[in-house]
This record gives sequence, structure tokens and C-alpha cells, in this order.
Amino acid sequence: MKKVAIVVSPNLALFELGCATDLFAINREDIKGWYQTDVVSFFPSPLKTSGQSQIKIDVTQVTNLDKYDMVIIPSWSFSQLQLPDNMKRSILKVAERNGRILSLCSGVFVLAELGLLNNRPATTHWLYTEIFKQKYPHIQYRQDVLYQYDGIIGCSAGSSAAIDLCLEVIRDDFGYEVANYSARRMVLAAHRNGGQSQFVETPIQQKPNQFAATLDWVTDRLASKITINQMAQKANMTRRTFDRKFRSSMNMSPRQWLIQQRIHLAKRLLETNNDSIDLVAYHSGFEKPETLRHNFRKYLNLSPSQYRQQFCCQ
Repeated sequence: MKKVAIVVSPNLALFELGCATDLFAINREDIKGWYQTDVVSFFPSPLKTSGQSQIKIDVTQVTNLDKYDMVIIPSWSFSQLQLPDNMKRSILKVAERNGRILSLCSGVFVLAELGLLNNRPATTHWLYTEIFKQKYPHIQYRQDVLYQYDGIIGCSAGSSAAIDLCLEVIRDDFGYEVANYSARRMVLAAHRNGGQSQFVETPIQQKPNQFAATLDWVTDRLASKITINQMAQKANMTRRTFDRKFRSSMNMSPRQWLIQQRIHLAKRLLETNNDSIDLVAYHSGFEKPETLRHNFRKYLNLSPSQYRQQFCCQ
């Protein structure tokens, strides 16, 4: 069981706090080894929120984070980066013992200030892009992603991308079935991949969105042989327009996206049944087990069999 600290501060953002508490702090007796989570602060309560209101929450004021395996910083005011010394020491100690540290939205400024993002890619809400790049020019900033996560350090773009990062962490610890169940509890679709763009060219359509409908059509037929030309035709676009739209919306090519969706399906199949690798390849659209193995090694650095041993029957 991982012990989790959600570290809150003055001017905290309620949405990101809600994401962290809803996904990690609710008691889940139905899942073995679920997180044991405390909301803690290095500041006295009550705390002001970003909306200039005060809330009275059950916050444990702490002087260290020694007993926690994972630390989540749901937000932080980038104009007030004078962190308490004991908070600095405590977070760095978690990092030194390879504890997991997550930031949601503006919480990334704490990680950057402590040097935890040096030699790592990072992201935050696009509104803070220029401020972040000016303050930390040595950090590899990525604007067109939802989140960055390497198993130890994670940071997300704004608002709903925080949920995607948290769901990815749950998937990492408990597998796809539990992550998708957690998403359904929040009345969400299964979590989005971190490489997706923060931006959509036309988020509100005057006509039904055939592009989005095409993606749904593909995900319902991943085991079938689907070409990119078929996808473009389904979206009622020329191939060139479809490729351009895909790049601007998803920050990847249609082919890369299709491979990722098939990998996600293969993961789910490996976790939930004992079918042979040949059958998993067939039912996830890779046709040949060699193609499945190639893509698992390329994108996950392990074989399908190794993945099954790691996640099956958790």
C-alpha cells in the first residue's frame, strides 16, 4: 500500500485539489493495496483558495514527508515561490529515495524550483508557458502534451489533464481495468495518452464533428484492417487535410495514434485473459505476433509476455 501526501498551500486551486482527492483519497476497500492518502500542508489552516474564499478542510500540518511514498502538489502560486525550508528539504528527500512526485497544473513551478525537472521534459497549462520558459530556460518545456510522466516524476497541463496524469499513475500501479473503472466513476472516458496535444483547432463545431466520430469508429474496430485513407474518407476529408488536422489536434500522425490505440487494447487483453500472444496480436489488430512484439519493445521497452507477468491478476 502506497502512502500518499497531497500537499496544499495558500491560494490553492480547488479543481486540481478535487482531482487528487477524488482519485487517491477516497477509500477503495474493493481494491487490494489501494492508496492511503492524507491531505497535508506546511502552512496553518484555514487556507485561501484561488477564488479568494476560505475553506476549512481536514488538513494535517506537517514538518516532513518521511512516511509518504508519493507526493502530489495540486497547484502553486508561481508568484510566491519562496517555499518553506522544511518543505524543500522534505520533497527533496522523497526524490532522493526515488519516491514518486506529481504536480498538477501550476504545481510544476515547485518541481522546477527544486531542480527536480532538470534533464527531464516538463509541461504545464498553456497560459503559463511563457512565464515558465522565462524562469526556467534550462528545462526542456513541452507545450503540446497533456502530461509528462516517467514513473517517478510527473507533471500535467491544466484542469482535465490533471485527471489524465492521475489515471496514468493508477494504471501504472493497478493496471488498465482499475484505471478505467476509476475513470468511469468520474463519468469520464478512459484516460488519454500524455502525448496528445493540449490544443484543438475548433473545439466547438457548428456541424457534427466527423473527425471525433472517426476516432470513435476506429477504436470500435481496432481488430480490423484499417488504412489511413479509410479514416480520412470516414472524416470526409482529403488525406492531406486529415493528416494536418490529426497533427494539430493529437500532436502525432494518424499511424502513430492507431498503433498506440492497438497497444492500449493489447495491454488490456494481456491483463484480463490468458489468450496466447498470437490471439492477442490478432484481436488487437497487429495481425502477426512479431508486429505486436516489435511495437511493445519499441514503445514499452518490454515484451508482451513480460507485460503480462507484470500486470496480470493484480
